[in-house]
Amino acid sequence: MKTKPAYQQESSAGKAANITLWILQILLAAALLFSALAKLSGQPIMVDEFARLGVGQWFRYFTGGVELCAAALLATPSMASLGALLAVCTMLGAITAHLIKLGGSPAAAIVLLLLGLVIAGGRQQRLIRTPEFGRL
Repeated sequence: MKTKPAYQQESSAGKAANITLWILQILLAAALLFSALAKLSGQPIMVDEFARLGVGQWFRYFTGGVELCAAALLATPSMASLGALLAVCTMLGAITAHLIKLGGSPAAAIVLLLLGLVIAGGRQQRLIRTPEFGRL
């Protein structure tokens, strides 16, 4: 039986952390997917929020597209950290919009921001080892 090299062996704590990160990735991806679909399908509350922002409805489509991309990246093992970082940037924008223009509680965006930060931190080694970034 072949054994894996030391750098590929995973302890039980490492396996538990990996499973936890996958659960968080699925939760964050589901939340982003739900939010993206609400924006892209033109739900009245989303249309109203983006109208109050005053940047035009094109930005609702753009934001929905970014959230959809982030959700897809979170479901891709080698790109999960990039998806998490994209979600973090999007949630920073959402928090700013709530605090400056929209009002209301930014609590949901803050929770998603924190999830993104945890995932990005937990998956940082995968981002560093991603072949696409190695060619730069």
